[in-house]
Amino acid sequence: MELPSTQYDLLIIGGGPIGLACGLAAQEAGLTYLIVEKGCLVNSLYHYPQHMTFFSTSERLEIGDVPFVSTNPKPKRAEALEYYRRIQQKFTLNIHLFEEVTMVRQQDPGFGITTSKSTYHSRYVVVATGFYDIPCLMDIPGEDLPKVSHYYNDPHYYAGQKVVVVGASNSSVDAALETYRKGADVTLVVRKESIGPRVKYWVRPDMENRIAAGEVRALFNSRLTAIRPTEVDIQTPDGLITLENDFVLALTGYQPNFTFLEKIGITLAEDASREPYHNPETMETNIPGLFLAGVVCGGMNTHLWFIENSRVHATQVVKRILAMEKSEQ
Repeated sequence: MELPSTQYDLLIIGGGPIGLACGLAAQEAGLTYLIVEKGCLVNSLYHYPQHMTFFSTSERLEIGDVPFVSTNPKPKRAEALEYYRRIQQKFTLNIHLFEEVTMVRQQDPGFGITTSKSTYHSRYVVVATGFYDIPCLMDIPGEDLPKVSHYYNDPHYYAGQKVVVVGASNSSVDAALETYRKGADVTLVVRKESIGPRVKYWVRPDMENRIAAGEVRALFNSRLTAIRPTEVDIQTPDGLITLENDFVLALTGYQPNFTFLEKIGITLAEDASREPYHNPETMETNIPGLFLAGVVCGGMNTHLWFIENSRVHATQVVKRILAMEKSEQ
């Protein structure tokens, strides 16, 4: 019986859309490769809210020159999961699921990669790990209570409950509207004077109308300061108020795994962005042969990169690898 290979030209960390795109580019170029994903296929998309609608149109989410056909101009989460699953099956992409990369070490030549299940050697590595796995914490008392969640899935769970939603982004606004429509008593807490400028244009009027009608209470220029089992404290421009509360959806954003990036030697910017160093032309980091792809490239600026504008990273990475291979011949 032939044992599985542990030697590759390219090892791809992350099995999201951009990780799959890197696998497709490597396969087309004739490189041996392996995609390693710590969760399920397109794990981050799987953990998006169940009824989420993408901001992008379906054709802008396509990879591998395969049409993404959806029933609406802007596809739903379920359609995206089906599309990327079919991509993996159509091209029989070499991917290991539920296997986490724990370390990448430089070797001569290439890299040694340690995972939760095995060890591998690869001449090149690309990190395409996204940013959705680590929430930005509020660092306030009570944030660790069971009633607090940094992720939102389905509104039915909150029917008839007093819910505080924290944040001004698409995820916060969607959660506030959907839980309100399932019968929750919703209070939206926003640090700034209005909801975020990047809220989906077809959702913004709905949110503004619900606020104007008093159907969703919005506290602007405000912040949550403490959470207790049956109430919360909120600092507002008019002073500190206490509200009865059953659940808190702290949808305050997410960040890349900076600890992992630093552990494997990638230099991070010293400013608030913490942007990982990479050459924007080749996507190569400060470590030769180690690349970045996808939204992880933006650091804390998670609004810079999306599927539609980072798909090209896959071809940039493979183009650089082929050039490096040619120069060594």
